Amino acid sequence: MTSPPTRRKAKPALKFGIDIGGSGMKAAPVDLASGKLATERLKIATPQPSTPAAMADVVTRLLDHFEWTGAAGVTFPGVVHHGIAKSAANIDKSWIGTDIDAVFTEASGREVKVINDADAAGLAEMRYGAGQGRDGVVMMFTFGTGLGSALFLDGKLVPNTELGHMELDGKEAEKRAAASARDRDRLSWKEWAERVDRYLERIVFLFSPDLIIVGGGVSRKAGKWLPMIDAGVDIVPAALTNDAGIVGAALIA
Repeated sequence: MTSPPTRRKAKPALKFGIDIGGSGMKAAPVDLASGKLATERLKIATPQPSTPAAMADVVTRLLDHFEWTGAAGVTFPGVVHHGIAKSAANIDKSWIGTDIDAVFTEASGREVKVINDADAAGLAEMRYGAGQGRDGVVMMFTFGTGLGSALFLDGKLVPNTELGHMELDGKEAEKRAAASARDRDRLSWKEWAERVDRYLERIVFLFSPDLIIVGGGVSRKAGKWLPMIDAGVDIVPAALTNDAGIVGAALIA
């Protein structure tokens, strides 16, 4: 009698993501079946000055550390249009007009595709996290060194919204309401939450979203400030917290 074939576990659908921020560049392979990091991530400080050559070197180091030889997705803090940097937030302005895909691909020897950082985090949350299964207008905001935004209509991304550059209290919103502003201005959670609340109230007035997802490092501490936000709409913390950018980058790889 023939014994039944042995069933083997399917190998995880691994892809690689790198999330570039103003202060750090972090990376890990991602299991796209679950949306979870396949290993512990590695973070390297964003070089100063954060020029294309210096950042391309870090991208290569991250890929080499994990011995990754395939394609990779990379987030970028600025407007990315067909792989070209149209703006550069919290990194060197020499990036503007640069073919980011080409710079990272040539330096690393791997095929690299780039996406706006907040858009990547939003894609991850819509597929695996707080936005899963949600239609209508869903918006995500990442509070970190800067303030990123992502806009979705019935699950489809409207890219490069960059709403962190709206005006708030006479300045760019990210200068007032990014997580870095809380540290810089030595604000209590309550004082910082008041700024975030004013910002989100303007967002709600302009876009009438059905759901707002708040991400970035402060999403891990949502209990300290999110209960003080009253912008008149459903607001939830990112389920993937600060890993959303890596996961979203892997999705486009």
